[in-house]
Amino acid sequence: MSSEQTQNEQVESPEAEANQVEAAPQEEILDESVETEDEAGLEAELAAAQDEVAQLKDQALRAAAELQNVRRRAEQDVEKAHKFGLEKFANEMLPIVDNLERAIESCGDEEATKAIREGVEMTLSMFLSGLAKFDIEQIDPQGEAFDPALHQAMSMVETPDAEPNTVVAVMQKGYSLSGRLMRPAMVMVAKG
Repeated sequence: MSSEQTQNEQVESPEAEANQVEAAPQEEILDESVETEDEAGLEAELAAAQDEVAQLKDQALRAAAELQNVRRRAEQDVEKAHKFGLEKFANEMLPIVDNLERAIESCGDEEATKAIREGVEMTLSMFLSGLAKFDIEQIDPQGEAFDPALHQAMSMVETPDAEPNTVVAVMQKGYSLSGRLMRPAMVMVAKG
């Protein structure tokens, strides 16, 4: 029996070999199509991952730029706070300067008020120098050309000896803090 089985196996062997040979190309074709599908899937995943990386890089750059802008704005705000932090206080001090100037004007040149006038002038001088230390400047445009950015025209007057649009009288002096106008000078302007 064993010889018959061997012969049957040999007879079946060529058929089995033929089946195996036929199955092998089908497996190779299946393997190739699976590999092609796997490659296409991997390429799609790679493209998606590259897109995501590009988006994340863009987001990171935008976040860094926004952070830089926020820092710059914060620095500017701090600088402005230092520069103009005294504005409210200075605005409260300006009426004091105005009153000291009015006191000097009201004293006149009389001998009886000479000592008072000198004392008020010294006080005003010290007060103005104290304001100047904090970059508060007085705007006294007497005789200058009218500038609507710095002056507020209260009236226009006929003056034959003054050029048109020239400040002929200052009713109230103006002030600026670090170059920024706090209060315009109230003036009378010559008509043209």
